[in-house]
Amino acid sequence: MTNSTVTNSTGTDGPAAGEAGTATWVAVGPAGAVGSIHRVDTGFRVDLYGRGGGGGVYPSLTSAKGAVHAALGPMADRPEFRAH
Repeated sequence: MTNSTVTNSTGTDGPAAGEAGTATWVAVGPAGAVGSIHRVDTGFRVDLYGRGGGGGVYPSLTSAKGAVHAALGPMADRPEFRAH
């Protein structure tokens, strides 16, 4: 799977090509959507589907994506993050 939303070509958390207005990313794994990330004033809020409570707010998109991946458990493949 191609994941063009991890970082831009400079390796920062700025928007990659075509993502300047992106405010939501959906995390999709082999079984379907597993969570989402939303841009908020204080960073990036993680919502994990099928789990009680919020996933927290992270200072960067990269750290939010890492949190979603970690929440899937050991040995889980990294989900694809689709900008919406």
